[in-house]
Amino acid sequence: MPSPTQRFASLPIRWASSAVLGLAAACTGGAPTGPPALRWYVFDEPSGAFAESARRCGAASGGRFSVDIEPLPTDADQQREQLVRRLAARDETIDLVGMDVIWIPEFAAAGWVLPFEGARARSAAEGRLDVAIATARYGGRLWAVPLNTNTQLLWYRTDRVGHPPATWDEMLRMAEALGDSGTIQLQGQRYEGLTVFFTSLLASAGGHILDASGDRASLAQAPTRRALGLMKRLAVSSATDPTLSTSREDQGRLAFEAGGSSFMVNYTYVWPSARANVPDVARHMGWARWPAVVDSLPSKVTVGGLDVGVGAFTRHPDLAYAAALCLASPESQRRAAVRGGLPPTTARLYDDPEVRRVFPFADLLRETLRDAVQRPRTPLYADVSLALMRALHPMAAIDSIGGAAELRRQVARALESRGLR
Repeated sequence: MPSPTQRFASLPIRWASSAVLGLAAACTGGAPTGPPALRWYVFDEPSGAFAESARRCGAASGGRFSVDIEPLPTDADQQREQLVRRLAARDETIDLVGMDVIWIPEFAAAGWVLPFEGARARSAAEGRLDVAIATARYGGRLWAVPLNTNTQLLWYRTDRVGHPPATWDEMLRMAEALGDSGTIQLQGQRYEGLTVFFTSLLASAGGHILDASGDRASLAQAPTRRALGLMKRLAVSSATDPTLSTSREDQGRLAFEAGGSSFMVNYTYVWPSARANVPDVARHMGWARWPAVVDSLPSKVTVGGLDVGVGAFTRHPDLAYAAALCLASPESQRRAAVRGGLPPTTARLYDDPEVRRVFPFADLLRETLRDAVQRPRTPLYADVSLALMRALHPMAAIDSIGGAAELRRQVARALESRGLR
Protein backbone atom coordinates (compact mmCIF):
# COMPACT_ATOMS: atom_id res chain seq x y z
CA MET A 1 0.00 0.00 0.00
CA PRO A 2 1.53 3.37 -1.03
CA SER A 3 2.41 5.84 1.69
CA PRO A 4 0.55 9.16 2.05
CA THR A 5 3.59 10.92 0.53
CA GLN A 6 3.58 8.63 -2.53
CA ARG A 7 -0.15 9.16 -3.06
CA PHE A 8 0.11 12.95 -2.75
CA ALA A 9 3.07 13.05 -5.19
CA SER A 10 0.84 12.05 -8.07
CA LEU A 11 -1.74 14.81 -7.34
CA PRO A 12 -1.76 18.39 -8.58
CA ILE A 13 -0.13 20.73 -6.07
CA ARG A 14 -3.40 22.43 -5.02
CA TRP A 15 -5.06 19.08 -4.18
CA ALA A 16 -1.95 17.70 -2.49
CA SER A 17 -1.76 20.79 -0.29
CA SER A 18 -5.39 20.41 0.73
CA ALA A 19 -4.91 16.74 1.51
CA VAL A 20 -1.81 17.41 3.62
CA LEU A 21 -3.67 20.10 5.58
CA GLY A 22 -6.57 17.73 6.12
CA LEU A 23 -4.21 15.00 7.34
CA ALA A 24 -2.50 17.46 9.66
CA ALA A 25 -5.85 18.52 11.10
CA ALA A 26 -6.77 14.88 11.66
CA CYS A 27 -3.48 14.22 13.43
CA THR A 28 -3.98 17.22 15.75
CA GLY A 29 -7.55 16.26 16.62
CA GLY A 30 -9.25 18.45 14.00
CA ALA A 31 -10.10 21.21 16.48
CA PRO A 32 -12.77 23.42 14.87
CA THR A 33 -12.10 27.12 14.48
CA GLY A 34 -14.60 29.89 15.07
CA PRO A 35 -17.72 29.90 17.24
CA PRO A 36 -19.82 26.72 17.47
CA ALA A 37 -22.88 26.43 15.27
CA LEU A 38 -25.75 25.38 17.54
CA ARG A 39 -28.33 23.17 15.87
CA TRP A 40 -31.99 23.91 16.47
CA TYR A 41 -34.27 21.00 15.58
CA VAL A 42 -37.70 22.52 14.90
CA PHE A 43 -40.58 22.19 12.47
CA ASP A 44 -40.04 23.78 9.07
CA GLU A 45 -41.75 27.12 9.76
CA PRO A 46 -42.71 28.47 6.32
CA SER A 47 -42.66 32.25 6.82
CA GLY A 48 -38.96 32.43 7.59
CA ALA A 49 -39.57 33.95 11.04
CA PHE A 50 -37.67 31.20 12.85
CA ALA A 51 -34.76 31.40 10.41
CA GLU A 52 -34.57 35.16 10.89
CA SER A 53 -34.62 34.81 14.67
CA ALA A 54 -31.86 32.20 14.46
CA ARG A 55 -29.73 34.55 12.39
CA ARG A 56 -30.34 37.51 14.69
CA CYS A 57 -29.64 35.53 17.85
CA GLY A 58 -26.34 34.36 16.43
CA ALA A 59 -25.41 37.94 15.52
CA ALA A 60 -26.45 39.21 18.97
CA SER A 61 -24.23 36.65 20.71
CA GLY A 62 -21.16 38.74 19.98
CA GLY A 63 -19.44 35.93 18.13
CA ARG A 64 -20.02 33.29 20.82
CA PHE A 65 -22.26 31.10 18.62
CA SER A 66 -24.42 30.88 15.53
CA VAL A 67 -27.71 29.00 15.20
CA ASP A 68 -28.46 26.61 12.34
CA ILE A 69 -31.99 25.26 11.87
CA GLU A 70 -32.40 21.53 11.28
CA PRO A 71 -35.94 21.41 9.86
CA LEU A 72 -38.30 18.71 11.09
CA PRO A 73 -41.38 17.47 9.18
CA THR A 74 -44.64 19.40 9.36
CA ASP A 75 -46.47 16.45 10.94
CA ALA A 76 -46.07 16.49 14.73
CA ASP A 77 -45.97 12.70 15.04
CA GLN A 78 -43.12 12.49 12.54
CA GLN A 79 -41.30 15.31 14.36
CA ARG A 80 -41.52 13.44 17.65
CA GLU A 81 -40.41 10.16 16.06
CA GLN A 82 -37.25 11.72 14.64
CA LEU A 83 -36.38 13.47 17.88
CA VAL A 84 -37.04 10.43 20.07
CA ARG A 85 -34.75 8.27 17.96
CA ARG A 86 -31.93 10.79 18.05
CA LEU A 87 -32.23 11.68 21.72
CA ALA A 88 -32.52 8.05 22.78
CA ALA A 89 -29.19 7.56 20.97
CA ARG A 90 -27.72 10.48 22.98
CA ASP A 91 -27.21 12.59 19.87
CA GLU A 92 -24.76 15.40 20.75
CA THR A 93 -25.73 17.45 17.70
CA ILE A 94 -29.13 18.34 19.17
CA ASP A 95 -28.39 21.58 20.96
CA LEU A 96 -31.89 23.07 20.88
CA VAL A 97 -35.23 21.31 20.59
CA GLY A 98 -38.48 22.83 19.35
CA MET A 99 -40.98 20.82 21.39
CA ASP A 100 -44.71 20.48 21.01
CA VAL A 101 -46.14 21.28 24.44
CA ILE A 102 -47.34 17.69 24.91
CA TRP A 103 -43.80 16.29 24.71
CA ILE A 104 -42.40 18.05 27.78
CA PRO A 105 -43.22 15.37 30.42
CA GLU A 106 -41.92 12.55 28.21
CA PHE A 107 -38.68 14.32 27.26
CA ALA A 108 -38.07 15.51 30.83
CA ALA A 109 -38.71 12.11 32.41
CA ALA A 110 -36.44 10.43 29.85
CA GLY A 111 -33.59 12.84 30.59
CA TRP A 112 -33.52 14.18 27.03
CA VAL A 113 -33.64 17.88 27.89
CA LEU A 114 -31.98 19.98 30.57
CA PRO A 115 -33.98 21.98 33.14
CA PHE A 116 -33.99 25.75 33.34
CA GLU A 117 -33.01 26.80 36.86
CA GLY A 118 -32.33 29.96 38.84
CA ALA A 119 -31.96 33.12 36.76
CA ARG A 120 -32.50 31.16 33.56
CA ALA A 121 -35.87 29.92 34.79
CA ARG A 122 -36.88 33.42 35.85
CA SER A 123 -35.94 34.80 32.43
CA ALA A 124 -37.81 31.99 30.67
CA ALA A 125 -41.03 32.70 32.60
CA GLU A 126 -40.90 36.50 32.84
CA GLY A 127 -43.98 38.24 31.48
CA ARG A 128 -45.47 35.12 29.93
CA LEU A 129 -49.03 33.85 30.06
CA ASP A 130 -49.55 31.44 32.95
CA VAL A 131 -50.79 28.66 30.69
CA ALA A 132 -47.70 29.00 28.50
CA ILE A 133 -45.39 28.64 31.50
CA ALA A 134 -47.42 25.65 32.68
CA THR A 135 -46.81 23.83 29.39
CA ALA A 136 -43.06 23.95 30.07
CA ARG A 137 -43.30 22.66 33.66
CA TYR A 138 -43.17 19.08 34.83
CA GLY A 139 -42.36 17.61 38.21
CA GLY A 140 -41.95 21.05 39.75
CA ARG A 141 -39.23 22.15 37.30
CA LEU A 142 -39.15 24.26 34.15
CA TRP A 143 -37.86 22.34 31.13
CA ALA A 144 -38.17 24.83 28.29
CA VAL A 145 -38.89 28.43 27.39
CA PRO A 146 -42.31 29.04 25.74
CA LEU A 147 -42.03 30.43 22.21
CA ASN A 148 -45.56 30.44 20.82
CA THR A 149 -48.98 29.28 21.90
CA ASN A 150 -52.36 28.68 20.30
CA THR A 151 -55.88 27.54 20.95
CA GLN A 152 -59.12 27.21 19.03
CA LEU A 153 -61.83 29.80 18.57
CA LEU A 154 -65.32 29.56 17.08
CA TRP A 155 -65.55 30.97 13.55
CA TYR A 156 -68.94 31.72 12.02
CA ARG A 157 -70.66 33.46 9.11
CA THR A 158 -71.94 36.87 10.18
CA ASP A 159 -74.16 37.13 7.08
CA ARG A 160 -76.09 34.02 8.12
CA VAL A 161 -75.96 34.18 11.90
CA GLY A 162 -77.17 37.16 13.93
CA HIS A 163 -75.02 36.35 16.93
CA PRO A 164 -72.49 33.62 17.78
CA PRO A 165 -73.92 30.66 19.71
CA ALA A 166 -73.02 30.61 23.39
CA THR A 167 -73.30 26.82 23.77
CA TRP A 168 -72.94 23.72 21.64
CA ASP A 169 -76.65 23.03 22.05
CA GLU A 170 -77.47 26.47 20.65
CA MET A 171 -75.06 26.01 17.76
CA LEU A 172 -76.63 22.70 16.81
CA ARG A 173 -80.10 24.27 16.79
CA MET A 174 -78.92 27.23 14.71
CA ALA A 175 -77.00 25.05 12.25
CA GLU A 176 -79.85 22.58 11.75
CA ALA A 177 -82.27 25.47 11.14
CA LEU A 178 -80.01 26.84 8.38
CA GLY A 179 -80.14 23.59 6.44
CA ASP A 180 -77.42 22.89 3.87
CA SER A 181 -75.60 26.15 4.57
CA GLY A 182 -75.45 25.56 8.32
CA THR A 183 -72.74 22.90 8.32
CA ILE A 184 -70.40 22.73 11.35
CA GLN A 185 -66.74 21.95 10.68
CA LEU A 186 -65.00 19.85 13.37
CA GLN A 187 -62.00 17.55 13.76
CA GLY A 188 -63.15 13.92 13.85
CA GLN A 189 -60.40 11.82 12.28
CA ARG A 190 -58.48 9.35 14.44
CA TYR A 191 -55.49 11.58 15.20
CA GLU A 192 -54.30 14.07 17.82
CA GLY A 193 -57.01 16.57 16.89
CA LEU A 194 -59.66 14.17 18.16
CA THR A 195 -57.92 13.99 21.55
CA VAL A 196 -57.78 17.80 21.61
CA PHE A 197 -61.49 18.03 20.82
CA PHE A 198 -62.47 15.59 23.56
CA THR A 199 -60.14 17.24 26.09
CA SER A 200 -61.78 20.61 25.45
CA LEU A 201 -65.32 19.22 25.70
CA LEU A 202 -64.52 17.30 28.89
CA ALA A 203 -62.84 20.29 30.57
CA SER A 204 -65.73 22.53 29.55
CA ALA A 205 -68.07 20.04 31.22
CA GLY A 206 -66.01 20.19 34.42
CA GLY A 207 -64.05 16.96 33.98
CA HIS A 208 -60.45 15.79 33.69
CA ILE A 209 -58.78 12.89 31.91
CA LEU A 210 -56.25 12.25 34.71
CA ASP A 211 -56.41 12.98 38.42
CA ALA A 212 -54.25 15.61 40.14
CA SER A 213 -51.33 13.18 40.49
CA GLY A 214 -51.21 12.55 36.75
CA ASP A 215 -50.80 8.83 37.47
CA ARG A 216 -54.43 7.66 37.42
CA ALA A 217 -57.45 8.08 35.19
CA SER A 218 -60.14 10.47 36.40
CA LEU A 219 -62.95 10.73 33.82
CA ALA A 220 -65.72 11.28 36.36
CA GLN A 221 -68.98 9.86 35.10
CA ALA A 222 -71.18 12.97 34.82
CA PRO A 223 -68.85 15.27 32.81
CA THR A 224 -67.52 12.36 30.73
CA ARG A 225 -71.03 11.26 29.77
CA ARG A 226 -71.90 14.84 28.89
CA ALA A 227 -68.86 15.17 26.61
CA LEU A 228 -69.44 11.78 24.97
CA GLY A 229 -73.13 12.50 24.50
CA LEU A 230 -72.36 15.78 22.75
CA MET A 231 -69.83 14.10 20.46
CA LYS A 232 -72.42 11.50 19.53
CA ARG A 233 -75.05 14.17 18.83
CA LEU A 234 -72.66 16.10 16.63
CA ALA A 235 -71.70 12.99 14.67
CA VAL A 236 -75.30 12.06 13.83
CA SER A 237 -76.62 15.60 13.30
CA SER A 238 -77.63 16.74 9.83
CA ALA A 239 -75.61 19.90 10.54
CA THR A 240 -72.28 18.08 10.69
CA ASP A 241 -70.17 17.52 7.58
CA PRO A 242 -70.57 13.91 6.32
CA THR A 243 -66.76 13.64 6.13
CA LEU A 244 -66.41 14.13 9.91
CA SER A 245 -64.66 10.81 10.53
CA THR A 246 -61.79 11.82 8.21
CA SER A 247 -61.73 15.55 8.92
CA ARG A 248 -58.72 17.43 10.28
CA GLU A 249 -58.09 21.16 10.78
CA ASP A 250 -57.11 21.77 7.17
CA GLN A 251 -60.07 19.91 5.70
CA GLY A 252 -62.35 22.03 7.88
CA ARG A 253 -60.59 25.21 6.80
CA LEU A 254 -60.98 24.38 3.12
CA ALA A 255 -64.63 23.42 3.53
CA PHE A 256 -65.38 26.68 5.34
CA GLU A 257 -63.56 28.64 2.65
CA ALA A 258 -65.70 26.88 0.03
CA GLY A 259 -68.70 28.74 1.46
CA GLY A 260 -71.00 25.88 2.40
CA SER A 261 -70.40 26.01 6.15
CA SER A 262 -71.55 28.51 8.76
CA PHE A 263 -69.60 27.32 11.81
CA MET A 264 -66.10 26.02 12.45
CA VAL A 265 -63.92 25.36 15.49
CA ASN A 266 -60.31 25.82 14.47
CA TYR A 267 -57.02 27.58 15.14
CA THR A 268 -56.18 31.18 14.32
CA TYR A 269 -54.39 30.38 11.06
CA VAL A 270 -57.77 30.10 9.33
CA TRP A 271 -58.17 33.88 9.45
CA PRO A 272 -55.16 34.90 7.30
CA SER A 273 -55.86 31.92 5.07
CA ALA A 274 -59.41 33.07 4.33
CA ARG A 275 -58.31 36.65 3.78
CA ALA A 276 -55.73 35.52 1.25
CA ASN A 277 -57.75 32.80 -0.49
CA VAL A 278 -61.40 33.87 -0.33
CA PRO A 279 -61.81 37.54 0.67
CA ASP A 280 -65.56 37.33 0.00
CA VAL A 281 -65.85 34.69 2.73
CA ALA A 282 -63.43 36.49 5.05
CA ARG A 283 -65.58 39.63 4.80
CA HIS A 284 -68.37 37.73 6.57
CA MET A 285 -66.16 35.79 8.97
CA GLY A 286 -66.76 36.41 12.67
CA TRP A 287 -65.02 34.98 15.72
CA ALA A 288 -66.16 34.15 19.21
CA ARG A 289 -65.19 32.11 22.22
CA TRP A 290 -65.45 28.33 21.86
CA PRO A 291 -69.02 27.30 22.77
CA ALA A 292 -69.77 26.25 26.34
CA VAL A 293 -70.85 22.69 27.10
CA VAL A 294 -72.73 23.66 30.27
CA ASP A 295 -74.63 26.96 30.57
CA SER A 296 -73.13 27.75 33.96
CA LEU A 297 -69.50 27.00 33.04
CA PRO A 298 -67.23 28.93 30.63
CA SER A 299 -65.61 26.89 27.90
CA LYS A 300 -62.07 25.67 28.52
CA VAL A 301 -60.16 24.97 25.36
CA THR A 302 -57.00 22.91 24.94
CA VAL A 303 -53.77 24.86 24.59
CA GLY A 304 -51.13 24.11 21.97
CA GLY A 305 -47.86 25.70 21.01
CA LEU A 306 -44.10 25.29 20.83
CA ASP A 307 -41.49 25.45 23.61
CA VAL A 308 -37.71 25.60 23.14
CA GLY A 309 -35.61 23.20 25.20
CA VAL A 310 -31.90 22.47 25.54
CA GLY A 311 -30.78 19.02 24.44
CA ALA A 312 -29.38 16.96 27.32
CA PHE A 313 -26.36 15.79 25.33
CA THR A 314 -25.28 19.09 23.79
CA ARG A 315 -21.58 19.89 24.01
CA HIS A 316 -22.43 23.57 24.57
CA PRO A 317 -25.10 23.76 27.29
CA ASP A 318 -24.35 27.31 28.45
CA LEU A 319 -24.50 28.65 24.91
CA ALA A 320 -27.63 26.63 24.17
CA TYR A 321 -29.43 28.15 27.18
CA ALA A 322 -28.53 31.64 25.98
CA ALA A 323 -29.70 30.81 22.46
CA ALA A 324 -33.00 29.34 23.69
CA LEU A 325 -33.82 32.48 25.68
CA CYS A 326 -33.05 34.61 22.62
CA LEU A 327 -35.03 32.45 20.20
CA ALA A 328 -38.09 32.75 22.47
CA SER A 329 -37.56 36.40 23.40
CA PRO A 330 -40.43 38.89 23.03
CA GLU A 331 -38.86 40.22 19.84
CA SER A 332 -38.62 36.73 18.35
CA GLN A 333 -42.21 36.05 19.38
CA ARG A 334 -43.33 39.28 17.78
CA ARG A 335 -41.58 38.33 14.54
CA ALA A 336 -43.23 34.87 14.54
CA ALA A 337 -46.62 36.47 15.17
CA VAL A 338 -46.38 39.17 12.50
CA ARG A 339 -44.68 37.07 9.82
CA GLY A 340 -45.87 33.57 10.66
CA GLY A 341 -49.21 34.10 12.40
CA LEU A 342 -48.04 32.26 15.54
CA PRO A 343 -49.66 33.66 18.74
CA PRO A 344 -47.10 34.88 21.30
CA THR A 345 -46.62 33.65 24.85
CA THR A 346 -45.68 37.06 26.28
CA ALA A 347 -48.85 38.76 27.56
CA ARG A 348 -47.96 42.36 26.64
CA LEU A 349 -47.51 41.47 22.97
CA TYR A 350 -51.28 41.11 22.65
CA ASP A 351 -51.40 44.92 22.95
CA ASP A 352 -48.70 45.46 20.31
CA PRO A 353 -50.19 47.31 17.28
CA GLU A 354 -48.50 45.07 14.72
CA VAL A 355 -49.61 41.90 16.51
CA ARG A 356 -53.16 43.24 16.77
CA ARG A 357 -53.14 43.98 13.05
CA VAL A 358 -52.44 40.29 12.39
CA PHE A 359 -54.77 39.16 15.19
CA PRO A 360 -57.78 41.54 15.30
CA PHE A 361 -59.21 39.01 17.78
CA ALA A 362 -56.19 39.39 20.10
CA ASP A 363 -58.29 40.25 23.17
CA LEU A 364 -60.52 37.21 22.67
CA LEU A 365 -57.52 34.97 22.12
CA ARG A 366 -55.80 36.21 25.26
CA GLU A 367 -59.00 35.75 27.27
CA THR A 368 -59.44 32.22 25.95
CA LEU A 369 -55.82 31.36 26.74
CA ARG A 370 -56.24 32.54 30.33
CA ASP A 371 -58.83 29.80 30.81
CA ALA A 372 -57.17 27.20 28.57
CA VAL A 373 -56.36 23.68 29.75
CA GLN A 374 -53.56 21.26 28.98
CA ARG A 375 -53.73 17.74 27.73
CA PRO A 376 -52.73 15.05 30.27
CA ARG A 377 -49.31 15.80 31.78
CA THR A 378 -47.71 12.39 31.77
CA PRO A 379 -44.61 10.82 30.18
CA LEU A 380 -47.03 8.24 28.81
CA TYR A 381 -49.06 10.83 26.96
CA ALA A 382 -48.62 9.18 23.56
CA ASP A 383 -50.20 5.97 24.91
CA VAL A 384 -53.01 7.86 26.63
CA SER A 385 -53.81 9.84 23.50
CA LEU A 386 -53.84 6.67 21.40
CA ALA A 387 -56.24 5.05 23.86
CA LEU A 388 -58.58 8.03 23.60
CA MET A 389 -58.45 8.10 19.80
CA ARG A 390 -59.31 4.42 19.53
CA ALA A 391 -62.18 4.67 21.98
CA LEU A 392 -63.66 7.83 20.42
CA HIS A 393 -63.44 6.99 16.72
CA PRO A 394 -65.70 7.08 14.87
CA MET A 395 -67.71 9.57 16.88
CA ALA A 396 -70.96 8.19 15.48
CA ALA A 397 -70.27 4.86 17.24
CA ILE A 398 -69.69 6.37 20.69
CA ASP A 399 -71.69 4.78 23.52
CA SER A 400 -72.72 7.93 25.36
CA ILE A 401 -74.12 5.96 28.34
CA GLY A 402 -71.69 3.11 28.95
CA GLY A 403 -68.70 4.64 27.18
CA ALA A 404 -67.38 6.50 30.22
CA ALA A 405 -66.44 3.33 32.10
CA GLU A 406 -64.79 1.78 29.03
CA LEU A 407 -62.88 4.98 28.33
CA ARG A 408 -61.62 5.05 31.92
CA ARG A 409 -60.51 1.43 31.61
CA GLN A 410 -58.59 2.06 28.38
CA VAL A 411 -56.82 5.11 29.80
CA ALA A 412 -55.90 3.15 32.95
CA ARG A 413 -54.40 0.39 30.76
CA ALA A 414 -52.36 2.97 28.87
CA LEU A 415 -51.02 4.42 32.13
CA GLU A 416 -49.98 0.94 33.20
CA SER A 417 -48.20 0.45 29.85
CA ARG A 418 -50.25 -2.67 29.26
CA GLY A 419 -51.03 -1.78 25.69
CA LEU A 420 -54.35 -1.27 23.96
CA ARG A 421 -56.87 -3.89 23.03
